Amino acid sequence: MGTFREAVEARDSDAVADLLADDVVFTSPVAFKPYHGKAVTAAVLRAVLRVFEDFRYVGEYTSADGREHVLRFRATVSGREVEGCDLLHYADDGRIDAFTVMVRPLSGLQALADAMNAQFDRIRAEAAAAG
Repeated sequence: MGTFREAVEARDSDAVADLLADDVVFTSPVAFKPYHGKAVTAAVLRAVLRVFEDFRYVGEYTSADGREHVLRFRATVSGREVEGCDLLHYADDGRIDAFTVMVRPLSGLQALADAMNAQFDRIRAEAAAAG
């Protein structure tokens, strides 16, 4: 099993999904309530791979025990520059059980929210098919 960063940089959505715990909790920068479960989280992350352009990680930080990772990124969404971070927590089995994304600036976050909203029906259908 590779790292989350490697899977994302390869744009390998199957590898990304394989790294998620069945009970993962995903907290989005554009949704009030977190998403629960692997199927919906994997569907959201596939949509993110579709809407982010020029995505690249620019920094990585790991806690002393190796269970907390922060991956800083930059990308473009609908012509807006965004920067943010993926906050990952790994369970005992090495799978991601908590995933929070933060994005700035507000104009980039709004572009991301609009782009993800356009993907929502597809996200829902993919999650239902997998779950």
